[in-house]
Amino acid sequence: MNTLPPLPGPLPLPAPDPRAHDVVLDYAGMHALVADLVLPGDASMHVMSAMETSRELIRHSYYRYEFATVAVMHSLFALEHVLAERLAADKPLQDLIERATDAGLITAELAAELDRSRLLRDKLTQGAVTSAALGPARATDMVRVVFDAVSLLLRPSGAAEATAADMSGAQPEDQLARLWEEHRHALFPASFRGVDIEGVSLVLLDADVAGLVQRELNGALDDRGIAILWACIADLDKIVPLINEEYCAAYFARLRTMAKLAAARHIPTAT
Repeated sequence: MNTLPPLPGPLPLPAPDPRAHDVVLDYAGMHALVADLVLPGDASMHVMSAMETSRELIRHSYYRYEFATVAVMHSLFALEHVLAERLAADKPLQDLIERATDAGLITAELAAELDRSRLLRDKLTQGAVTSAALGPARATDMVRVVFDAVSLLLRPSGAAEATAADMSGAQPEDQLARLWEEHRHALFPASFRGVDIEGVSLVLLDADVAGLVQRELNGALDDRGIAILWACIADLDKIVPLINEEYCAAYFARLRTMAKLAAARHIPTAT
């Protein structure tokens, strides 16, 4: 038996959050904002539910601005689940993203974008930021990256690796040379000159890895150089997730991929 008193009348409609007014004119505009967030048809119910919920949270951030940040956090449930299944590894999300990059399943650029979402989740957990950290437009961009990664990872192994190679513009065996050419023509992030992160000088780290990669491409990397390269990889693994500026994060993510590709040439093959 329902003992609750009857409602005095119809419930009022939710009021738009004034912080969303600079994004769209009305709620109908939110539909267009998320229109290209298309769910992959071959995902499991768990993944589909997480992705659909993240999309709808963005849509409804018109009424509650904080839903936008929550949408990015929720999308990571789908990403982590797909990565763990694809890699057959029960590891933290940071490790899973790095393993997928090393395996050629996703590009370094895509990995840097995904890692930015993961870092935001960590900051939110630690209380360093609030749920109002992102607006609907930025949240849509970050969730779109997760949708792209999940769709890529759900493809059969050969297709995913071929797509990742196509996205990077080269086959895996040519990837180091291609990345080196990109890096040679890329400008160092100007605002990060003279900056240290966790005691690591970004300028010196860049110079060390660049020199070692060039020596490897010229066939002159010796045992001492290999040892230094692995030390550089450890530094890159430490600092890349901490960079919150888009260009700089992509710059050092590419540097990390180059370093790992160069080092991998000196790992003995199983017999």
